[in-house]
Amino acid sequence: MNRITARKRVTRVTVGTSRSVRDDILAVEEPLEIRVGGTALAITMRTPGSDFDLAAGFLVSEGVIARGDDFATARYCAGATVEGLNTYNVLDVTLAPGVPAPDPSLERAFYTTSSCGLCGKASIDAVRTKSQHAVLHDDLVLDPALLATFPDRLREAQDVFEKTGGLHAAALFDGRTGRMLVLREDVGRHNAVDKVIGWAVKENLLPLSGMVLMVSGRASFELTQKASMAGIPVLSAVSAPSSLAVDLATELGITIVGFLRGQSMVVYSRPDRIQEPVEAPLPEIVSAL
Repeated sequence: MNRITARKRVTRVTVGTSRSVRDDILAVEEPLEIRVGGTALAITMRTPGSDFDLAAGFLVSEGVIARGDDFATARYCAGATVEGLNTYNVLDVTLAPGVPAPDPSLERAFYTTSSCGLCGKASIDAVRTKSQHAVLHDDLVLDPALLATFPDRLREAQDVFEKTGGLHAAALFDGRTGRMLVLREDVGRHNAVDKVIGWAVKENLLPLSGMVLMVSGRASFELTQKASMAGIPVLSAVSAPSSLAVDLATELGITIVGFLRGQSMVVYSRPDRIQEPVEAPLPEIVSAL
């Protein structure tokens, strides 16, 4: 059964003409409860699919794990309903031996929305988690012409968005070669990023030095935090960043690129990572004398 999209009956209304009734395809949104060692940690609203990636990326973002070796297994839990059925909406993660369980202060079995992964956290200070993968000295230098190709390639790879028009996307690009390593979609922009980071966790690729995180929406504080936790030096977005995102990126040494559309972009922090244009040498003038 396809749990990523759902078909619904809708009425299309156009001013000045008769209305029509037809089927439409919508992106599915369902809750996912993430447990660690049987203890509930968080509930987030997400688009089903790549749930193990989502859980792994979430644990990186929360500072519970930092490398692929820290993540042992994950499984869906039965008994999520009165009838004891497996709804595939409860996921239990087992950490590797020796990896400490999450700090009890992180446990928040209360609700977080798909649009705001920070909902329920007491303060901004609570999410300034210290990353084990500093990016300050990452020596990546990007060709702006290569970077400018990322938004179109992101959009072209969004299979579910093409059907629904209702999903965010995040992708990981190699900043030197331009190769897209992975793309994930979700109703929540922070979930899409967690799915990308979680994929990298399972591939044991952290820290993600020399990589670019490309997102389909805006660059928020939380996405900047997630990039830091995964060791990603560049966060690029088709829309604007928030002021707090730029403040955090400046503090941590992350390059934020916003309004990446066509051949133009705005660099808000660490512009030294964007290659300067090479000026053509002036032609040599040979005197006839």
